[in-house]
Amino acid sequence: MNSSTAPPVTGSDQLAAPIPPDYPLRIGEIQLDSRLIIGTGKYDTLELMRDSLEVSGSQAITVAVRREKMYDRSGQNILDYIDPEKYLLLPNTAGCYTAEDAVRVAKLGREILRALNNPGADWVKLEVLGDSKTLLPDPIATVEACHGLVEAGFQVLCYTSDDPIVAKRLKAAGAASVMPAGSPIGSGQGILNPNNLRIILEYLKEDDPTYPVIVDAGVGTASDVAVAMELGADGVLLNSAIAHARDPRRMAMAMKYATLAGRDAYLSGRIPRRLYATASSPEEGVITTRPW
Repeated sequence: MNSSTAPPVTGSDQLAAPIPPDYPLRIGEIQLDSRLIIGTGKYDTLELMRDSLEVSGSQAITVAVRREKMYDRSGQNILDYIDPEKYLLLPNTAGCYTAEDAVRVAKLGREILRALNNPGADWVKLEVLGDSKTLLPDPIATVEACHGLVEAGFQVLCYTSDDPIVAKRLKAAGAASVMPAGSPIGSGQGILNPNNLRIILEYLKEDDPTYPVIVDAGVGTASDVAVAMELGADGVLLNSAIAHARDPRRMAMAMKYATLAGRDAYLSGRIPRRLYATASSPEEGVITTRPW
């Protein structure tokens, strides 16, 4: 964890937090073994996308219903490179700027996945954007769309800002998972405000420690994933960090292991931060020199 995410160091020992239970990642009615969810967009080729999905170990992948072209310029169908028997597909409302558009696109995605008999048919990754420059979510429209989709029978995984109050409202609206952004979409800046993420985790897990909070957006490299997981996030959703890497296949593998390492580090419980050094070797029985 870099210095920007570290709390102040004091001169006295700090008591480490209790080791948390290792709850499985369960979103709505579906349990996932992998805590990494990745997207299918922005890859140079469909073959590269397929290979990256494979090495990532991810079980759930997102498809932007409004933006995704089922066929590329050479006539290849994206579904020929994604095994719906192997992956749970997560329809995405990326590119929507109103609650009405998001609900309509989500329903379209549900029909497509029902035709494929995919278990993700009733899932939706909800995005309602505020503007095209920042791609930050519109909090009011997002809450409105979440209400509408829950009433329509969807399991809503909701992209939002790192505002704890909005996160609480989305959970109250029935979101199956709240997914705060680490930083703006595609920015690669990592976790800009770890304290807000800590507060979100505290608020949303207060009554139910198994409630899934997934960091979505802004991840640039594997260390960003590890930081998110060490803070206690239940998973990470990303796309650009793999698709735009110089070697997407290798980066996908790095993201897989960063997710595992970050989760294990969180469950293990880090040592307290101290101002002064503490010897790692025992101080009893050390060899001393004679005084003469």
